Amino acid sequence: MNPAPRNPVPPVLRPDLARIAQWIASGSKVLDLGCGDGTLLAYLRDAREVRGVGVEIADNCVIRCVQRGVEVIQQNLEDGLALFEDAEFDTVVLSQTLQAMHRTEHILREMARVARHGVVSFPNFGYWPHGWSLLRGRMPVTGQMPYAWYDTPNIHLCTLRDFEDLARKLGLRILSRATFNEGREVHVLPGWRSTLAVYRFASH
Repeated sequence: MNPAPRNPVPPVLRPDLARIAQWIASGSKVLDLGCGDGTLLAYLRDAREVRGVGVEIADNCVIRCVQRGVEVIQQNLEDGLALFEDAEFDTVVLSQTLQAMHRTEHILREMARVARHGVVSFPNFGYWPHGWSLLRGRMPVTGQMPYAWYDTPNIHLCTLRDFEDLARKLGLRILSRATFNEGREVHVLPGWRSTLAVYRFASH
């Protein structure tokens, strides 16, 4: 299958992906884990002259990446990042996938190995309506976590403080944090009011 010609107009990004793009230097080399349909990598290529590689398991997403002209490797992230050398990339991105990983610490360590900087995003389990749902005896179902308890892919949910504690344990230095609710950035009481957190960290 031949990739489609590059579109000179970069795609419009979700607010969280736009913030991630702001953190990535022009002309750098990026690895996007669980890259989906390649939207972020296509944007970074066209708007920031970034050299990017994606890793994705879903057939339909891999096909869409190829159609966008995005370099993609079809692989399960649970198998690790052994394909990549130490410090091969400037930034590695794991967007809204961390909570679905079985080996959370392992993937974060591997991210720190293959790149100088890492970016992760995940649903914030500390969002206050989640606590209200639990008080009512129900698992939360919200826009950022729309699945019922019995069919959710989210197996390792955490709060902002939980992630920050894990990053400290693994020796990851947090450089930046952004939090969102329905696409709007949250600045006041983010631990309670945000549904999605995005972190940038240094691996050394």
